[in-house]
Amino acid sequence: MTGQYPDPVLDHLAIGTGDLDDGWALFSGVLGGRWAYGHDSPGYWWGQLAFGTGPKIELLTPTGGPDAAFLERFLEAHGPGPHHYNFQVPDLRATLRRVADLDIEPVQVSLDEPRYKEAFVRARSAHGIVIQIVEQEDPPSSTGPPAGLGTPAAAADLLLVEQHVQDLGAALRLFTTVFEGSVDDSGTDHADVVWPHGGRIRLVRDRSPDAGGRPMPGYVHHVEFGRSGGDSLDDDAATAMKSLASRLGVEVSLREEGL
Repeated sequence: MTGQYPDPVLDHLAIGTGDLDDGWALFSGVLGGRWAYGHDSPGYWWGQLAFGTGPKIELLTPTGGPDAAFLERFLEAHGPGPHHYNFQVPDLRATLRRVADLDIEPVQVSLDEPRYKEAFVRARSAHGIVIQIVEQEDPPSSTGPPAGLGTPAAAADLLLVEQHVQDLGAALRLFTTVFEGSVDDSGTDHADVVWPHGGRIRLVRDRSPDAGGRPMPGYVHHVEFGRSGGDSLDDDAATAMKSLASRLGVEVSLREEGL
């Protein structure tokens, strides 16, 4: 085992966007995310915000050149929105054996670098969203926070990501068998899968058809945050949260308790 964690952990949800300012304004200015780390990579820039508890939010934006093609294609096809989950695992080879046991073929498998190994599961095999699987010994390197980040609001907790799927049983097998999540709550049409450090994915069976009458493909439905104490969102902040989330292609809710 060489990964940072002894068990798989849902590390972050990544959101692709062409406008980082919207992301900073929503996830830091309204929801209180604090700069964790990030920097330029070939073809794209990424930065992560950490919350009181739960996984981080990563913002991705293309910066041009051939290495930007994957993100440019995503934005052209879907617009801004949730791009991938990142799971940190202690042993990528062992995780890939469990992936193979489910007859899923990983892509972009890189095992040669001793301190950083990664692979991906395509969205169609992961019920609507790409999954990045990483084994790394150390936290990623980082530049300082971007100038547009501004002053964060009171920190919220990232409580859960709700993902709608067609095949609830298959989605459960993926997240519990491959990524070793524990089922915390379940019913006929839903199940919550949880990981250490506050990661929670709520899987919901979606029976609704799309505009052509076909079953809806899997997709991230919304991200729920929570905040206790302090002042509730005023009307302007609530309006800004809804508008910014819409421009980022993600539905966000904030549960405020103990006010």
